[in-house]
Amino acid sequence: MTEPAPSAPAEPEPPTAVADELVTTRHQLQTPDGPLAYTARAGSVVLWEDHVEDGVSKGRRPRAHVGVTVYTADGADPTTRPVTFAFNGGPGSSSVWLHMGLLGPRRVLMGDAGALETPPYAVADNPESLLAVSDLVFIDPVSTGRSRVVEGQKARDFHGFTADLESVGEIIRQWVSAEGRWLSPKFLAGESYGTTRAAALAAHLQGEYGMYLNGLLLISTVLDFGVLNFERGNDRAVALYLPFYAATAHYHGRHGDRPLAEVLAEAEQYAAREYPYVLARGSRLDAEERARAVATVARLSGLSEDYVDRADLRIEHWRYFGELRRAEGLTVGRLDSRFTGPAASAIAEKMDADPSMDAILGPYAAAYQHYLHHDLEVRLDTPFRVFGKGVIEQWSYREFENSPVVVTDRLARAMRQNPHLAVHVAYGYYDGATPYSCAEDSIAHLQVPDELRANIEHRYYEAGHMMYVHEETRLRQSADLADFVRRRSHR
Repeated sequence: MTEPAPSAPAEPEPPTAVADELVTTRHQLQTPDGPLAYTARAGSVVLWEDHVEDGVSKGRRPRAHVGVTVYTADGADPTTRPVTFAFNGGPGSSSVWLHMGLLGPRRVLMGDAGALETPPYAVADNPESLLAVSDLVFIDPVSTGRSRVVEGQKARDFHGFTADLESVGEIIRQWVSAEGRWLSPKFLAGESYGTTRAAALAAHLQGEYGMYLNGLLLISTVLDFGVLNFERGNDRAVALYLPFYAATAHYHGRHGDRPLAEVLAEAEQYAAREYPYVLARGSRLDAEERARAVATVARLSGLSEDYVDRADLRIEHWRYFGELRRAEGLTVGRLDSRFTGPAASAIAEKMDADPSMDAILGPYAAAYQHYLHHDLEVRLDTPFRVFGKGVIEQWSYREFENSPVVVTDRLARAMRQNPHLAVHVAYGYYDGATPYSCAEDSIAHLQVPDELRANIEHRYYEAGHMMYVHEETRLRQSADLADFVRRRSHR
């Protein structure tokens, strides 16, 4: 009997080709200055890295597919046409908020606090889009939107402060190089943690690649996490949150017919001067001083004197959202304190859910995915994640071990390195996630010479964290941002 010939070893499967997957469509937008023809490219681009083992180069390897949506004006001169790279925060959020709420050529119609539209919502042209003055590149960091790692890579490796900077920075560098846009005026637009990223990215891009920027658009800003931390007796946060509480109390009728500006001025002055002194005194306050402080904080915040006294004059924000309208069974919003929703429990210590996030999540998720499919003709079957699953729980701040996350030093360095770098800061009075007075404090402590402070501009709005949800604010903010980009793009 003849032995069968040994079978040849199976050939290894060839590696799956990795390439950009972008769909190109052409559109026209009617702007206040006339029709604008533009090209959209949507889908994903490959994030590449130089692969080195034991000091030996192994060439470039792919690490992730990063979701992007790019808008460019047809026929524009790439050496004079600005480009703005935009992203949201979280960490772990896609760029859907800035894209469909403020900057992009199409936007969601969802209504506003007290007058929300019903599902399934609608999408409309955005004549006030920043595209009128700047090309736009929206970036979804790895694990958000439809951004995913390639086979063999770990998503967790991207979930951290430095890893995020490097990956988003490399996407920007790749795009600028591939499109020949090194001489274009360049801007970064970030919201929430996106402002943390933008401030640090300015230093990273300028220092690592020599990519000097024209400006930063910081919306709902957090540059120092210490001002948001109520733990371990951080009385700095307690004082800095008071103006936000006063604004919220005013919106909900706790200040009668006093003008908002008057209420805020009183709260800001008290928070800057007497309140820190009162908190620092602790048990050394005499009865009269304490009673006076309790009465003032209660009046400004809209809470009862009994509650403020039992809280030892220290109002923690998560408790405030559930306490202000507890008697009515309502919780006020954290992202936008103009919104209210029913509390799950009348005796809960803190809010169980943010009614402002509940109000905006559905409209934005639905609108973007409809727009992506029908207008941009992207037919990907990868689930779109407004917030990356588990990202914030995995996020690493090991660079700041035993200290708050602070990027004011990086922003200041970027401004000193590039004295033409301008910074636009947008504040919402009803933003309880990144309160305006906390952001003001961080900006005030930037270590830059006085002449560079002229490069910083501040704009305030009677709105919340996603301030463009408020229509009057959206219109005014769109004009403010376009004006900033125009002014800061000139040579």
